[in-house]
Amino acid sequence: MKYALAAGQRVEASPDGRATCPTCNGEVIAKCGSYRIWHWAHRGMQDCDSWAEKETEWHRAWKNRFPADHQEVVLHDGQSGERHVADVRTSHGLVIEFQHSHLDPKERTERESFYGNMLWVVDGTRLKGDYPRFLKGIDRHRPIINGHFLLAFPEECLPKIWLESSVPVIFDFRGVDASESSDHLKNVLWCLLPGRAEGNAVLVGMSPEQFVSVAPSRAQLIQVMETLANISQVLRELRAQQRYWSLPLPPGGRPLRRPSPRFWDFGSAVRLSNRMRHPRCKSMPKHIHQVPDQ
Repeated sequence: MKYALAAGQRVEASPDGRATCPTCNGEVIAKCGSYRIWHWAHRGMQDCDSWAEKETEWHRAWKNRFPADHQEVVLHDGQSGERHVADVRTSHGLVIEFQHSHLDPKERTERESFYGNMLWVVDGTRLKGDYPRFLKGIDRHRPIINGHFLLAFPEECLPKIWLESSVPVIFDFRGVDASESSDHLKNVLWCLLPGRAEGNAVLVGMSPEQFVSVAPSRAQLIQVMETLANISQVLRELRAQQRYWSLPLPPGGRPLRRPSPRFWDFGSAVRLSNRMRHPRCKSMPKHIHQVPDQ
């Protein structure tokens, strides 16, 4: 843990430090070595939070991008008595969990149920094969509008453990390197929305700076249900157009001139953009999604 209590104040670990755990009030000691980031640890081997895990440099770097009073917030379920520490909880009640290590699907489900209004940020650099698989999968798709990608077979692109998540899952493929990568896709956070649009998974690209700026300002990063409903409607309109132009001609009828795909795709894209009210930003790459103001 980054913070413990000393004289009633939240403090970070320092050499020879002593404090108490904000969750269980047990004694914790400062771990200030040269191999791991400085942190507090319970005197025994067992952490009082069963969901706690060793914090990596990636984990700490992400938490530090949010205000200190949003970090490591203890949440309590009054009915079950269960207590857990959210990595980040904003003033609007949005919990953000940063996940580096492997996570059992059962625990993932339990954490999503406990926190409710939450999203995941997943370290996409942990397994070497994850980014090449993502790159191969995303290369076969184009954004339908302003950073929204449709994935008919998301299992070919993303780790299976996250495909059935009930909350948004953001994949970070740049990792701890804060500098801009020459691979522009690594500079984007990729958010998998829960649910499906006409059977397709929806992936949204956004910049890390935009995520850090917008997430603390609202209860939900993206209006998921509205977004899926709008995309589904556009897909149904496109299918209806395709069915119309494939109808057989009546006897003696003249063939109609079919509009170019660019024309009707653009019209549908405009309608979707108007529904979702996503302002375009010319200074950002075209695959970046602009989270609308609320």
